[in-house]
Amino acid sequence: MTLPARIRRIAGLGRAVFTTSLGLEDQVLTSLIATTGAELRIVTLDTGRLFAKTVALIEETQQRYGIDIEIFRPWKEEVDGYVALYGLNGFYDSVEARHACCHARKLRPLARALDKAEIWVTGLRRGQSGNRANAPLAEWDADRGLLKVNPLADQSLDTLRARASSDQVPLNPLHAKGYPSIGCEPCTRAIKPGEPERAGRWWWEQDERRECGLHLSASVSGSRATPPGAGQPKVTMQGPRAHSAPASAS
Repeated sequence: MTLPARIRRIAGLGRAVFTTSLGLEDQVLTSLIATTGAELRIVTLDTGRLFAKTVALIEETQQRYGIDIEIFRPWKEEVDGYVALYGLNGFYDSVEARHACCHARKLRPLARALDKAEIWVTGLRRGQSGNRANAPLAEWDADRGLLKVNPLADQSLDTLRARASSDQVPLNPLHAKGYPSIGCEPCTRAIKPGEPERAGRWWWEQDERRECGLHLSASVSGSRATPPGAGQPKVTMQGPRAHSAPASAS
């Protein structure tokens, strides 16, 4: 199935929200959504610590495709509470403090962005890290009670780079400076030759499987939506139409 066909199918499954971090994968997805006319809301999380080039790319992308990207920001009182407890840059001091920062600046805004959504579309790709090596095209997110779809899960970085070039997709200029994965400015560095794509994220931590928590279970990342009841549908994107079958959440 082609990528445009996947996007159209996702849009037909229900209320879908695509969360973009403005990286290469997400920009390609934004281009596909805009050019196919698929009815997906596009949202982004402005943590307040993004690179200026990332913030500028939001407006550039909106103008390029004539779309609206909804921006969700952390609540001031939650950030103030974090700073009072850990300090502005306390995330350097411990994994606990870093997770707390991600929780306030990312997970809490994400919960608002996905409110009433039935489908969460992401730019996860298996080649991004070992932690994502088995990312499926679609899975049930039991914590949030919705279908999570990763339409680029099986795509290679080279394939997406070629598509971005041929479709003239606007990209973050930091990609050309050694930043294949771009998050908050204090938590992202350029990678060194031979390093994995996400080695520049939270580089001071030793866990090679480190994540911000957006794509981890509630037991690892902190609070999430209340888990739904058992027997939620499991959906595959492989056949001529998406098939549903009873499956326990896992």
